[in-house]
Amino acid sequence: MTFSAGTLLSHVFATGVRARNALYAKRILPTRRLKGAVVSIGNLSVGGSGKTPFTIALGELLKARNIKFDVLSRGYGRKTKGVLDVDPSGMSHDFGDEPLLIARKLQVPVVVGEDRFQAGLVAERKYGTDFHLLDDGFQHRGLHRDYDIVLVTPEDSRDRLLPAGRLREPLTGLKRADAVALMSGAAKKSFPLDGKSVWQVRRGIEVQNIPTHPVAFCGIARPQNFFAQLRTAGVELAAEAIYHDHHAYEEKDIQELLGVQKQSEANGFVTTEKDLINLGQHRVALQPMAVVAVKMKILEAANVVDTMLAVIEERRLGHEKISGTP
Repeated sequence: MTFSAGTLLSHVFATGVRARNALYAKRILPTRRLKGAVVSIGNLSVGGSGKTPFTIALGELLKARNIKFDVLSRGYGRKTKGVLDVDPSGMSHDFGDEPLLIARKLQVPVVVGEDRFQAGLVAERKYGTDFHLLDDGFQHRGLHRDYDIVLVTPEDSRDRLLPAGRLREPLTGLKRADAVALMSGAAKKSFPLDGKSVWQVRRGIEVQNIPTHPVAFCGIARPQNFFAQLRTAGVELAAEAIYHDHHAYEEKDIQELLGVQKQSEANGFVTTEKDLINLGQHRVALQPMAVVAVKMKILEAANVVDTMLAVIEERRLGHEKISGTP
């Protein structure tokens, strides 16, 4: 039997993942606890599962219940360091594109930091919040969480570990999850869901005022899904342009897109909200341009959120009894 280099490296990666998880399970590696409750929103794979729109959808549900919360994020792609409050009017290179989008959509405190525990301390001290949404937190095990939600896609069920595939850990990692959100038509039977709360999610896009024959471009994890959604919505694409995830657009990219527009005889552009943030001031050169919003609906939302809050309350009361802290 022969193995490719990618397969061998995946085996090495798997060994490292198992060792790290074992160290946390045996409490050899420390886990720090914030005063407030922490709900982690994560996934098994690298990018593309819909964590940002899911975080926004869950945040809207919490706001409807008058629950005061913040969002903690690493701030992937930012050029800054340390713990920072996200300014909704700021730039992606300071805070990261996804935290900036969350801050603009939810209008709640969003705090970025490599150390999410320190970010949480800042949020609690500055905003008095006692409920945190931890963005992309499933593998960030150094911070205690009171509830783990893991998003899975159909691709996850048949994918391989990094670097041969996109998985950051095997499907068995779902044992740590409290809830599994089935994204993009993922099937229950494809995942080990025993004892898990299963969240059904419907995802779509808002298509408004799009040019009739546009150039579609994006820098997201699964660009073909975006293009397919546009076609399903009846948009006739003149051309497609793909950039890497979290791409920060520069002048040369704008000239390239204008060239594609001319060559394809397109009458405008269409892109995503995340790309709009990464375009910055370059957006003025790409007109007319439509920006498509991703909309996510959590089905039976009242029931699953009630279950989540009940579990969190029970666990926190149990911790208080054990630790003797109020």
